[in-house]
Amino acid sequence: MSAVTRAAERIDQARRSGIPCDPVRDILPAGDLDAAYAVQSILTDRRLAEGRRITGWKIGLTSKAVQAQLGVDTPDFGPLLDDTAVADGAEIGWGSVLQPKAEAEVALVLEHDLTHERHTVADVIRATAFALPAIEVVGSRIRDWDITVVDTIADNASSGLYVLGNRPVLLRDIDLRTAGMVLERRGEPVSTGAGAACLGNPLHAAVWLADTLVRLGRPLRAGDTVLTGALGPMVSVEPGDVLEARIDNLGSVRAAFGRPAEEGDA
Repeated sequence: MSAVTRAAERIDQARRSGIPCDPVRDILPAGDLDAAYAVQSILTDRRLAEGRRITGWKIGLTSKAVQAQLGVDTPDFGPLLDDTAVADGAEIGWGSVLQPKAEAEVALVLEHDLTHERHTVADVIRATAFALPAIEVVGSRIRDWDITVVDTIADNASSGLYVLGNRPVLLRDIDLRTAGMVLERRGEPVSTGAGAACLGNPLHAAVWLADTLVRLGRPLRAGDTVLTGALGPMVSVEPGDVLEARIDNLGSVRAAFGRPAEEGDA
């Protein structure tokens, strides 16, 4: 069994069992991002074989501070699947995401394909139907979030679930770079930021993703949702938490977490 297959088996077992696993960097070649993406691809193919479909893509590591922490100088990405989309304010079952954390983001929903070898911001603007506020509930199948860039890429960029707002906003009506964000837990601010924290502008992150996916032969398509990256620090989540993200001129979105079954039945 190859190293890539063994790493995929380790992460998939954690997903199926709900028990976090050891990091996979002891299996994969040190710093080999291609091998990490190969693991991600195997795991995605398994989900597709189970009847899931890709609804878009997420971008991670858009913060220079986080890149420095993990020793990389580029973002990463992973596919979004239909069963990871949660309606605004709908209860998220506790345990549905391993070791959950949350971050507020700008989501772009595409109206046209992005197939050029090199894209411009104008290309992304023309291809975007509308923007929405989003909360990404990230999770890690790796025990205690003990991750390097190889671990997080292999683990589908530490994806979990995502929640979208429901009031579409045209890009001409918002300046994403200067848009301020506040993420609150039961009315108390727990994370703040702005569009500039995401590679200088969420549109820059979308350009990076569009170029990267074309090089890999799977370009962004009309209808795809793109989670462009965190606007502020990621926050931990506890059972029963209700998080609400507000982004200037873009609106708000809520993520509501349930409690463990035994606690809820008490």
